[in-house]
Amino acid sequence: MTTTVDKSDLQRRMHGAVEVLKHDLGGLRTGRASTALLDTITVEVYGAHMPLNQVATVSVPEPRMLSVQVWDRSNVQPVEKAIRTANLGLNPITDGQLIRLPIPDLTEERRKELAKLVGQYAEKARIAVRNVRRDGMDHLKQDERKHEISEDERKRLEQEVQKLTDQTIAEIDAAAEAKENEILGR
Repeated sequence: MTTTVDKSDLQRRMHGAVEVLKHDLGGLRTGRASTALLDTITVEVYGAHMPLNQVATVSVPEPRMLSVQVWDRSNVQPVEKAIRTANLGLNPITDGQLIRLPIPDLTEERRKELAKLVGQYAEKARIAVRNVRRDGMDHLKQDERKHEISEDERKRLEQEVQKLTDQTIAEIDAAAEAKENEILGR
């Protein structure tokens, strides 16, 4: 008998939640310069909101400095404004079409705020994984009701889905803990 629950699909969807979490964590500032810090910034140019990387080149010339090379001179002000309003604690220094962003040291208070944010991101990812698990379990119950699988088969498959869920949540917890330790300097 075949089941409508595709384990590889569940695994792909759960892994997607982990990837989103890792991307979100990459955007958190830890005291070191990283181009991922500016990934979330959108700039209002040409009458539309565009990601920063579509109007400028972001690079890391020094460990505690980011540089943003704006391609079109008319976009320098909107890019600078977008960086200031992104609430990243960065103070842009404009030099022609180049914007320098020195990365300041993190205060203890800011470190704790970022650690809380890591926890929020991790919880969002856990919820996404649990939703995927719930979908899988619902499909198994429907299959059993339709007599496509037996009760024993459903229970065995539910255990597999739960095992996959537990592994994915452990991966989320490990990523969150590593980022938290990095932020708090442990």
